[in-house]
Amino acid sequence: MLGPGFVVEDLNAHPEMPETPETGATFLENATLKAVAASRFFGGDLLVLADDSGLEVDALGGAPGVFSARFSGEGATDRSNLELLLAKMQGVPDRSARFRCAIALARGGERAAFFEGACEGRIIEAPRGCDGFGYDPVFVPEGGTLTFAEIASNEKNALSHRARAMALAIAWLRRL
Repeated sequence: MLGPGFVVEDLNAHPEMPETPETGATFLENATLKAVAASRFFGGDLLVLADDSGLEVDALGGAPGVFSARFSGEGATDRSNLELLLAKMQGVPDRSARFRCAIALARGGERAAFFEGACEGRIIEAPRGCDGFGYDPVFVPEGGTLTFAEIASNEKNALSHRARAMALAIAWLRRL
């Protein structure tokens, strides 16, 4: 998503870095925890980017929120999370929801900047589509008729919460 002009290295190339517990109460807190931890681990003047994202459903008071990946408990899977969401939404008329993403940039063990993006939409009653992951089969973005699991990945990436947050981060990085 960063495009040319940036050298990016994924943490998968560094299995020696310990996993950072996501103990924050918000997406931004979790993204900051991860970015700062990686920045401290690698040291120097490297700029580290980390994100956290998930689904917020208005009728559920913002849940699953920061617990999106583990909504159905320990050992949660995309399927079990989706099934729990649909069970909780059964008969609920307000289907409004959003995917939200927070990106934190850190350098020298301190947060240098942060960016947030959201994609408004609604939860449908039954999954549709084969692409995507997580809650994509039940999320229809505002103004659309297809779920995130039914649209092409390049179209999803153009309007997603992560794309919106990343566009702000890229603009900031280009000004450096």
